[in-house]
Amino acid sequence: MTDNILQMQGITKTFPGVKALQDVNLEVRRGEIHAICGENGAGKSTLMKVLSGVYPHGSYDGTILFDGEEVTFSSINDSEAKGIVIIHQELALIPHLSIAENMFLGNERRGRLGLIDWHQTNSEAAELMRRVGLEELPVTRIGHVGVGKQQLVEIAKALSKDVKLLILDEPTAALNDTDSQHLLGLLRQLNAQGVTCIMISHKLNEIADIADRTTILRDGRTIETIDMSDPASTQDRIIRGMVGRDLEHRYPEREPKIGEELFRVEGWTVDHPTQAGRRVIEGASLTVRAGEVVGLAGLMGAGRTELAMSLFGRSWGRYVEGTTYVHGKEVRMRSVDGAIAAGLAYATEDRKRYGLNLIADVRHNTSAAALDKISSHGWINGLEELKVTNEYRKSLNTKAPTVLSVVGKLSGGNQQKVVLSKWLMTEPEVLILDEPTRGIDVGAKYEIYTIVNRMVAEGKGVLVISSELPELLGICDRIYTLAFGRITGELPTAEATQERLMALMTMEKENAR
Repeated sequence: MTDNILQMQGITKTFPGVKALQDVNLEVRRGEIHAICGENGAGKSTLMKVLSGVYPHGSYDGTILFDGEEVTFSSINDSEAKGIVIIHQELALIPHLSIAENMFLGNERRGRLGLIDWHQTNSEAAELMRRVGLEELPVTRIGHVGVGKQQLVEIAKALSKDVKLLILDEPTAALNDTDSQHLLGLLRQLNAQGVTCIMISHKLNEIADIADRTTILRDGRTIETIDMSDPASTQDRIIRGMVGRDLEHRYPEREPKIGEELFRVEGWTVDHPTQAGRRVIEGASLTVRAGEVVGLAGLMGAGRTELAMSLFGRSWGRYVEGTTYVHGKEVRMRSVDGAIAAGLAYATEDRKRYGLNLIADVRHNTSAAALDKISSHGWINGLEELKVTNEYRKSLNTKAPTVLSVVGKLSGGNQQKVVLSKWLMTEPEVLILDEPTRGIDVGAKYEIYTIVNRMVAEGKGVLVISSELPELLGICDRIYTLAFGRITGELPTAEATQERLMALMTMEKENAR
């Protein structure tokens, strides 16, 4: 008989008007790394929230068995008491507190008179940090370490609770390749020490690399659980299970029809916004033509986002020098409004923090950057707003019941479509997309690529920033590389390879000119 640490049987969870989970079954064996895959909205995170007590017993139908006993959790505290710890995609850390304070928040180490024993707190934190490979001091503020190390703090925090089953929701979504590999290596170490892991991820290469078995969800139902040691358990098979069909090509085909120059940047130089004299972007020059998808590749810290934001109405950094041209004419975009008026749009890499108002509806998010197009004499035409935003919802196939649906309740892929709708409504000449497919599944990615193709087919230009080199090679016509704030190369996609791009992206600082 298989030794299952977890069995979830017939789990059904309903929200008003939506059945998020329907008769879902999941079995996780003791000591394995078990992956869960599915498109955005398939029910992955909802299932884990049921398991961890975020959705308490009584709010769903079905049975949960943990360590051979039926469990009924009313809160996260109940599940953690049993050894089930979940690390959400949005990290629950307080930036102004230290690593040690975050690690034991709600689980404080107390001494005499109930006061916090700071010596014990920092001592235990240091030991847990050593286990996960963190070399910082326990008193270091969380806000002073990167996202990759923050993930490690969350894992150390889980270890402080005697974790038996560790659940990670998209743990590498915001990490670079180096941090991702370090995190996956840590999971293998914890697994070897007897910790069972469940990992939700859209990165199929990572799942193939680390998972023992993979359960696929689609439309709130269990499709199948496959053994990753089976040679037939390929990424294509997982994709087929996720989307219900074969994706013959990860990237939609396109016949480029490249026209005149739309946008040109010459000698763009920007300093850090608060550190006077610190040069972040130096002498960057690039062009985008009509009907063209241009890529911008670079390692974390190379200055990709800083370049894009500084171009978009100087919304980042201190402008030093440089010139921008639209249709061959010099334009000075000193503000975001000026950039929009000049025909530029920028979809941020962090849609939840900067791209969307999560408590507002689809309608208001879509129209936010283009209110002038639905206004007269300072008054917004509400009927026109409903009509236009609904047209974007349909044309981009945004899965929301109506444009009055709250954006925060949509899946990541559909939130990204709302971001695109917002900027497409401004009718830009050039759209800058910063990590447009981060944290969304392969099916939603394909739809985003199709939207990009549709835009350039209309004669617009698109500049794509991405950490995924296969993505840039799959959708772009040309690719620029960036290192230490300088453009280090430009390659037609037909001549580019991951190796050639990486060589340009890692060029030594003194040569990156």
